Amino acid sequence: MALSGHSGLGSVKSADRVIDLFELMARWGDQMSHSELAATLEIPKSSLTQLLRNLTARGYIEYVPETKKYRLGHRLVELAHAAAAPHDLIILAQSTLGAITEATGESSAVNLRAGDFTEVAATVYGHHRLITHMRLGDKAPLHCTSSGKLFLAAMSETELTEYGERTQLKAATKSSVTSMLELKNQLRRVRADGVAYVFEEFTLGVVGIAVPVTDARGNVLAGVNVVVPTVRFNDETEALCLDALRREVAALQRKLIGPSTSKAS
Repeated sequence: MALSGHSGLGSVKSADRVIDLFELMARWGDQMSHSELAATLEIPKSSLTQLLRNLTARGYIEYVPETKKYRLGHRLVELAHAAAAPHDLIILAQSTLGAITEATGESSAVNLRAGDFTEVAATVYGHHRLITHMRLGDKAPLHCTSSGKLFLAAMSETELTEYGERTQLKAATKSSVTSMLELKNQLRRVRADGVAYVFEEFTLGVVGIAVPVTDARGNVLAGVNVVVPTVRFNDETEALCLDALRREVAALQRKLIGPSTSKAS
């Protein structure tokens, strides 16, 4: 008996089959043979063979030689973790931001990537009378923010070139980076040092410092940053902010992925 209830006008048969396959194997809770899958899904065996070959090659389905059966693959687990990661991160990061702001007195935030922008997902306001507010949901171009440069530094050369073509590196202030050559030079330093800066590049009078939150594979999940008014920024303040960011983000990563895989940020 076919499982799909989505075979109406406009449906894509191959997409329906993939989804039906995943849902069936998830409900089954055990390995399934080629014959069991074909019979339950009512898919021609030749079509199922090609489908399984493609999904196995991508890691979404695994073939078990000992039983000659199939099971769900590691890529589905990784996708599930990736989908849950931002929510878990934001919950855990509340105490991280509180500790950073307590140590520095400055406003701090968790920033996620939203396409060609960063978006403030959590924030704690600083204790000084003169502070910068980072409001939930605020967005800014990647090349104009400290957290955004962390995401750019993780891009491939092709992805970075495409970003530059899409955005034309439009300036937000007179200090914004508008040269791809200069941006690439900055990103090399970000990769080497594990920290990114902006100096009045999105908001005049403000310096931003950010370090990355990464997953077990080193992929950047978010940027945690502090913002400091330029009138208060000096070597002592920078050192204080960097120490707090690195210490607290390292602790956050241990909560997220465990001590054995967490990397100092």
